[in-house]
Amino acid sequence: MIDPSPARGGEAPCAPADPGGAPAPEPEGEAFIPVRPGAGRFLVLGTVFICAACGLVYELELLALASYLIGDSVTQASVVLSVMVFAMGIGSLLAKRLRVRAAVGFGAIEAVLALTGGCSAMALYATFAWFGESRPALVGFSLAIGVLIGAEIPLLMTLIQRIRRQDAGGAVADLFAADYVGGLVGGLAFPFLLLPLLGQLTGALLTGAINAAAGGALVLWLFRHDLTRRARWWLLAANVTVLALLATATALADDFERAARRAVYGAEVRVAVQTGVQEVVLTGDRAGSPGSLDLYLDGRLRVSGLDEHRYHQALVHPAMRGPHARVLILGGGDGLAAREVLRHHGVRSVTVVELDPGVVRLARTDRALSALNGHVYRDPRLRAVTADAFTWLRDSLGSGRYDVVISDLPDPGITPSTKLYSQEFYGVVARALTSEGRLVVHAGPLSTRPRTFWTVESTLRAAGLRPLPYRVDGRLSGFAGGPDRSSGADEAPRDWGFVLAGRTPPGLAVQDDARWLRSVSTLALQAGARETERLRMPGLTPSTLLHPRYAD
Repeated sequence: MIDPSPARGGEAPCAPADPGGAPAPEPEGEAFIPVRPGAGRFLVLGTVFICAACGLVYELELLALASYLIGDSVTQASVVLSVMVFAMGIGSLLAKRLRVRAAVGFGAIEAVLALTGGCSAMALYATFAWFGESRPALVGFSLAIGVLIGAEIPLLMTLIQRIRRQDAGGAVADLFAADYVGGLVGGLAFPFLLLPLLGQLTGALLTGAINAAAGGALVLWLFRHDLTRRARWWLLAANVTVLALLATATALADDFERAARRAVYGAEVRVAVQTGVQEVVLTGDRAGSPGSLDLYLDGRLRVSGLDEHRYHQALVHPAMRGPHARVLILGGGDGLAAREVLRHHGVRSVTVVELDPGVVRLARTDRALSALNGHVYRDPRLRAVTADAFTWLRDSLGSGRYDVVISDLPDPGITPSTKLYSQEFYGVVARALTSEGRLVVHAGPLSTRPRTFWTVESTLRAAGLRPLPYRVDGRLSGFAGGPDRSSGADEAPRDWGFVLAGRTPPGLAVQDDARWLRSVSTLALQAGARETERLRMPGLTPSTLLHPRYAD
């Protein structure tokens, strides 16, 4: 019969161990703890709070890193969340076998969870850097972390009832309240504290250390009388080992990150910064030669100094045939599209709307990148705005119309940039154009993503514009979406696809006699347009904010 009197502090004999020294089943009555029952319950609920916060940080770390390394953030979020929720159910079922040894079971689970979750970001990045494929590791860590998190609540429920029995509904309510509040704190701490101050690797390692310390302290101090001497030493050694491993990994995090970057980007990494938006990496020779420069944004090659002029001249110059006094560039914080725009006489103002101020800062200050863009940010006609292009353009519709709008954005896909390829966004752009204004859009490679390319064209048409698609041949070095290091692909797209559009049908021509026009000609562009038309995919549905269609 269970003694209904409250648990008292003080020493009490431990449950006997079996002859082999294994932890004995914990007594069925109330636990002997060194504090009053109310304080003991508070400590257990506090541990629930900390573990919930740590668990959500592990989840967000996996989501953020998967979106960066693999891309397609919607798919990665779906994979991580669904696998983890499924695994949590498995963990809850497996924890039923540990309830008779809840204290030692919870202590062991927290040690394993701290090591697994703390090292997950480092391991995921390592598989990407050295093996080129991180999806199996993502699923494996999501499954393992989910199982361990799922086992926590059943064991904590058993422990809190061992302090003082109460009705099951009240105990569950207390545990879930602490769990949900901890999740809130962890969810806010990750983007606003851990990520900007510590980065993904160190943030995950610190979270693991906090997790191990909280779980180990609860079991080794509050429930120490429920453990055999051997179990206490085993858990103490496990937690010290985990903390030592996490501390060692933290000390080596910078060296690891440099080695991983060399594996991904080569040995000539000159600049690597994590802005508030993305990771920005510049590679090139030590002399800072513009021709050797490569610019990567979140692992994707966006600029290659060897042949970027082919892309930017094909993007910009067809749209500049006609009135071009006021020009708006969406994206293009590297200044390369602006360089091509400012070659034309009659340009009075250029506005660059770039989401990431870190890219603009590098374009102004980095020796190689600023030389490549012709020091355009020194031109008084150019104004840089740090803002989301959709929000900024919609809010500035009353401030004047533009003769030319150049969309120099990442390839369309199920990413945060997808809304900038939607029918709603193109409708806003159409309202910002003059009656003779033109919009040109980088629509991705036609050779490898034809459905995406023609969906862009269909979406522009649905927004009331008259599109003219065309393509130009790329070189093997590629950029602006290829090669995509995040997917492990080494082959660049064989072409670059664009769509020129206006309120009236635009013409496709460039100023062929311009001495600075090296890479494109009117004849070549028109031949590319005819070839593009032969590859048309009719009947595609436009992409909208509520139903994005870019998935290939």
